[in-house]
Amino acid sequence: MKPDRVSTGSQALDDLLGGGLERRTITQIYGEPASGKSTFCLMAAVASLRAGNSVVYIDTEGFSVERFTQLAGENAGAFADRLYLFEPLDFAQQGAMIADTEGLLKRDGQAAVGLLVMDSATALYRTELDLGREALRRLSHHMIKLLGLAKKYDIPVMITNQIFMDIERDRVAGLGGTALEHLSKAIIRLEKKDSVRRAMLRKHRSRPEGLSFDFVITEDGIRTV
Repeated sequence: MKPDRVSTGSQALDDLLGGGLERRTITQIYGEPASGKSTFCLMAAVASLRAGNSVVYIDTEGFSVERFTQLAGENAGAFADRLYLFEPLDFAQQGAMIADTEGLLKRDGQAAVGLLVMDSATALYRTELDLGREALRRLSHHMIKLLGLAKKYDIPVMITNQIFMDIERDRVAGLGGTALEHLSKAIIRLEKKDSVRRAMLRKHRSRPEGLSFDFVITEDGIRTV
């Protein structure tokens, strides 16, 4: 029987999430640029690859082969064979590639996909904001499809999100509004101050909001401080 949780590759993040990424759900990490979102995605991917799984990785911001190689170390070449990388160039292509991932999840006779990552879910959505509600409807459809895949294939989905200033609530929030917030069962906000970052739990079904840890980004991932 599979464990309910899948490691993120960071003990501190696993602890914050109550044991790791929960299967059949979306875990969202949001924060400003260079706050560590992509590092956590790559760490989780490498951890899943190291456990013998395949990983589907949808990257809308430019996948860093150098950073992946840093984190994977001497196993980078072997791991790359089980990393299925999609790099959509526009919002419509993002939706098509999410749909295409199901073919990989169905395949037999190879290492099963253990994790689906999307970094970032909203970078291309941001280019479509002039479409108003239609852009938000499409984004919601993308996320519902991801959640459906998570449930159907019993895997966790990890997404990153960008931020904006919510004038009405006078706070920084993730893009995508309440739809994206509702579809994510766990949400972590990353903040940065100089070289130190903070990961704070903003939503979880069984852990109190506001739990956090501080960290710095290192060559081999992160280090708590």
